[in-house]
Amino acid sequence: MSSYFSFITMFAAATAAFQLGRGVPIVTKKTIQNNNYRRSTPLLLSRSSSSNNNYGTGMDQTAMMESDILIAVGTEDELVKGGRDVSKKEAHVLSKDKPRGILHRAFSFFLFDDQNRLLLTKRAASKITFPGVWTNSCCSHPLRYMTPEEVDDPSERTNKLEYKYDGAKHAARRKLLHELGIDPQYITHDDIQYITKFHYWAADTQTYGTDTPPWGEHEVDYILFYKMKRDLPGLLNPCDDEVDEAKYVTPDELKTMLKTFRPRNGRRGFAESSNADFGNGGKI
Repeated sequence: MSSYFSFITMFAAATAAFQLGRGVPIVTKKTIQNNNYRRSTPLLLSRSSSSNNNYGTGMDQTAMMESDILIAVGTEDELVKGGRDVSKKEAHVLSKDKPRGILHRAFSFFLFDDQNRLLLTKRAASKITFPGVWTNSCCSHPLRYMTPEEVDDPSERTNKLEYKYDGAKHAARRKLLHELGIDPQYITHDDIQYITKFHYWAADTQTYGTDTPPWGEHEVDYILFYKMKRDLPGLLNPCDDEVDEAKYVTPDELKTMLKTFRPRNGRRGFAESSNADFGNGGKI
C-alpha cells in the first residue's frame, strides 16, 4: 500500500473526496443483483440513532437529510460549543445568507483489498448532493447522539499526534455497513489508519449548474485508510439508494480514470477544486 500513499492523499485533496465523473462499470446494479448482492432499501433510524447498527432503517435520502445531526466546527476543526443542532440538510444548503452552508466534519474512507487495489464507488442517482459521480470507498459524516460516540475532541489531548480519532472511525464502520453492507467484524477499529484532515468547500455545479447551485459541501474532511488482510468473496452488498457501481482499481487505472472520464456536462472527469481552500495541502 505504500506505493499508494502519496498519490491517494493527493487524489483525496485534489478531488475534495468527490466526483471522478462517469466511467465503465466493473460492478453495476445488474451484476450486483445477479450475484444476490443488491439491497433495494437501506440495510440500516437516525436522529441520530442510538445504535449505529440500526442507522438508516426505512429512511430515504430526504429523511436522512432532515434527521442526521452533524458536528459543526470552526475553521481549525474546533467544536462549536453550546450551539444548536445542525441537520445534514441545513449544513448542505447554499443560500445568500450562507453561501458556503455550515462548516462541519466529514470523513473519506479508502478501502484497499489484499492486492492493494482501491475500492471506488459511484454515488447513487437518488443522492441529493453530487449524484452519479465516482468517489472514494465511502464518504459521509460522523454524527451527534450516536452510540458508540462519534464526536471527536482532539483538544482533550495535550499531544495531538497521539489522538486516535475514534469517533470518525466509529462513523466509518457504521456507514460501511449502511452503504456497502460490509459487516463491522471485517473492519477492525484499531486497524483503521487516520492519515490527515483538510478543509474544503465545493458547490454541486455538476448537478445544478453554475448560477445558483442550491447544494454543496463545506467540510473538515478526515482521511481514513484500511487494508484488508485477505480476500473476502461477497464482502460487498451495496445499498442501491447509496451506491450505483463499485470497482477496485490499481494506481494506474485510477490515473487513467482521472485523465479520461468525462462528466455529464462535458467538463473534466472529476470535480475541479477551485472552490477549495487547501492552503498548505489543506492540512489542519
